[in-house]
Amino acid sequence: MVDSVAEAAVPNTLTGVARILVHSGKLQQRAAEEVSRLARDQRRNFVAAAVGAGALSASEMAHTLSVALSVPLLDLDAVDPTRLPQNLVDARTLAQYQVLVLGKRGNRIFIGGSDPTDQEAVDRIKFATQLTPEWVIVEQDKLGRILEGKSTSATEALENIVAGDFDFDVEEQDPNAKQDEEVTADVEDAPVVRFLQKMLIDAINMRASDLHFEPYEQTYRVRFRVDGELREITQPPVAIKDKLASRIKVISRLDIAEKRVPQDGRMKLKFGAKAIDFRVSTLPTLFGEKIVIRILDPSSAKLGIEALGYEREEKDRLMSAIKRPYGMILVTGPTGSGKTVSLYTCLNILNQPGVNIATVEDPAEINLPGINQVNVNEKAGLDFAVALRAFLRQDPDIIMVGEIRDMQTADIAIKAAQTGHLVLSTLHTNDAPTTLTRLLNMGVPPFNIAASVILVTAQRLARKLCENCKKPADYPREALLRAGFRGDEVDGSWKPYKAVGCSTCNNGYRGRIGIYQAMPITEAMQRIILAEGTAMDIADQAQKDGVRDLRLSGLVKVRNGQTTLEEVIAVTNQ
Repeated sequence: MVDSVAEAAVPNTLTGVARILVHSGKLQQRAAEEVSRLARDQRRNFVAAAVGAGALSASEMAHTLSVALSVPLLDLDAVDPTRLPQNLVDARTLAQYQVLVLGKRGNRIFIGGSDPTDQEAVDRIKFATQLTPEWVIVEQDKLGRILEGKSTSATEALENIVAGDFDFDVEEQDPNAKQDEEVTADVEDAPVVRFLQKMLIDAINMRASDLHFEPYEQTYRVRFRVDGELREITQPPVAIKDKLASRIKVISRLDIAEKRVPQDGRMKLKFGAKAIDFRVSTLPTLFGEKIVIRILDPSSAKLGIEALGYEREEKDRLMSAIKRPYGMILVTGPTGSGKTVSLYTCLNILNQPGVNIATVEDPAEINLPGINQVNVNEKAGLDFAVALRAFLRQDPDIIMVGEIRDMQTADIAIKAAQTGHLVLSTLHTNDAPTTLTRLLNMGVPPFNIAASVILVTAQRLARKLCENCKKPADYPREALLRAGFRGDEVDGSWKPYKAVGCSTCNNGYRGRIGIYQAMPITEAMQRIILAEGTAMDIADQAQKDGVRDLRLSGLVKVRNGQTTLEEVIAVTNQ
């Protein structure tokens, strides 16, 4: 009876935490109303305003709410902030609603905050993660210290972008060019601008390599490629597809009026002294333009050979080859297998003040100071062959060709390798032995291949196991033997690992690691090439020379606990 009278005495103007505190006797009605006004003026939640004004201690506030609402209480002093999940909710949302992500289990996400009555925060996090939020009460002062520490961490730059401290590097438009009023309105549409900015920042936070904007008849889909796997992120309204395409094309310096043919461009996102480059590709489809944006990470070229995943023998062969004064090094693999990063890593090692390095690419993905980089421009007549001929008149020491696509480019590159230049390039082939037969099929004479090529590296990217949640797996002995393990390896004491999944990873994987086949061209192999031997003949000789094929290289990663057997089987396909 007394409780019901006390509850009735609480005025209807007070809601949420204020009503709970007055009802529990922790605050007087007048004090609660004053704190409510203060919270509105300062645009803070009631708990932060009450603790900041000294109306109640953070500890007493947390204990009161925990008891009143039957919500668990957590002492943040017992939590290591660096171990908290980083990529489930963007940093701006956490700062805006004053919450922390504490963990994830199944389809539930545990959020720590001082105001568990904040339904707006729940709705926002549920929409962003497609998970069901569950509150854990934490003390406001300790929460504030962790959030302040996070804001000065490495994510500060990204938060500044979202907050508006950034700019796109946009080329000025021709003032005499006529702009359609509707197109101009599309480009400046504020919600579309904010949506694009959010997608780019979310992609960077999630370590995505590509963003896909895909229009269909009834839906519009946005997907990110994270660790080599496409994941659907959101489905914005179909009505924004044309406005979004116009916005992307303007900042990528593309023709916004041309929607019938594919276009390629670039854009740059600046924040402070740093910048992130994006490569943009548009493609006309049945229901609008599909746009793919690739994130170009300059830091990936400076990781070093060890970070790419080369085993010691493979690394020694590669380092020995790039230190040769002349010859050709070929890197092969499908699109998205990391060939460009491998070449840039080699160039970064070779980039010294006394060396003249020139590259021709389509397009140049990462800017490397000290290296002369040229973009192919076929409309203007600047293709790989034309650029290569120009390079040879520029006194080069090292030349990098983005891709050998035709006989003319192959012929010039091989002649450059034979006349005292180190040439690095890529080819699209399945493995190292088939690369040499591919050159033969293009029409390159066998004696030119044997005399110029010194190393061929084939590579794939496999998803890397999360160190926090991987667990030993029990595979049948026959399955391991069938995959390529030897009998003595299967009977050993080691065990392969399997992917499990936790709050810090993507279905048990986090990041990717390279699988390599580094094949030096030996004298025995040169004789096979001169005799126009097949790829199988070259592969047999490579095996005799101690060169592991891609499958065996992948199994080394499985044995080291770096990836799973399923992942190696999927990417090597042998």
